[in-house]
Amino acid sequence: MQTILQLILKAGGWHPGLYLKIDNPPYMELVLEALDESGPMGLPAVSVAHYGTLNGDLMRDPEMCFELGLAGAPHLSAFYYRNDYLGIEQWSRFVHEGQYAVHPLLHTEHQRFAALWDSNLHSQGFLAVFDCRKHLRA
Repeated sequence: MQTILQLILKAGGWHPGLYLKIDNPPYMELVLEALDESGPMGLPAVSVAHYGTLNGDLMRDPEMCFELGLAGAPHLSAFYYRNDYLGIEQWSRFVHEGQYAVHPLLHTEHQRFAALWDSNLHSQGFLAVFDCRKHLRA
């Protein structure tokens, strides 16, 4: 998840109110947004999504949510996946009745997909076109 981490760092690091919207034609816009709520382990959380439209409605294709950990080195750990076009919403890590819960196989699948997506974002040039003056909402 190095591309997404580098985008966050170029934007001044994770902070409440962080919102990046990166347009990079011909690809769908990429939106990174700090979440108001912490992730399932109580760490800062960020949403990363591509958005398209269908019949005038915004569609996530996909959206993933990650916790930002700093132990050892900055890293992202997935806990949520959604694709509106496919009608899929999955939580691989969450809090249920006050207890931390994890679906290990689903979490592994989310991490693998996130690594592939991050590699694609890098190949598609999202980091190269990012400009704080243009893409960072104050």
